[in-house]
Formats: sequence, structure tokens, C-alpha cells
Amino acid sequence: MAEPAKPKRKSYVVDERVLRRAKKALGVKTDAEVIRLSVERVAEMEDFWEFMKKTQRSLRSGSLERS
Repeated sequence: MAEPAKPKRKSYVVDERVLRRAKKALGVKTDAEVIRLSVERVAEMEDFWEFMKKTQRSLRSGSLERS
């Protein structure tokens, strides 16, 4: 099992209006939370689209269970 990643301090210039909109959309209170969660979601979506590309023509309709 992979060792959990350790957070690293970074400094970025970010548009305050975009940051406020993202904070509201994600329902978080701090700038750090919104940036961390946004980056995690982008990485998750990349994994999802890779899965979609790989399975595009190999999954049959109804082959996935719904929860």
C-alpha cells in the first residue's frame, strides 16, 4: 500500500472572485480547503476520464451495479 502523501506548503496568485465562487460551490470555509479540494477533484476526474476511455466499447449496457 502506498504511503499517504504529506501536504506541502505552496504560494500561488489566485483571482479572489474565482476563489469565492469555488468556496461557495464546494461548501468550504477556508482558502486552503477550496484549493486542496479543487485540486483533488481535478485529479479524480482525470482518473475517471481515463477509465471511461479504456472501457468505452468494452462495457455492456447494465453491466455495472447501481448503489
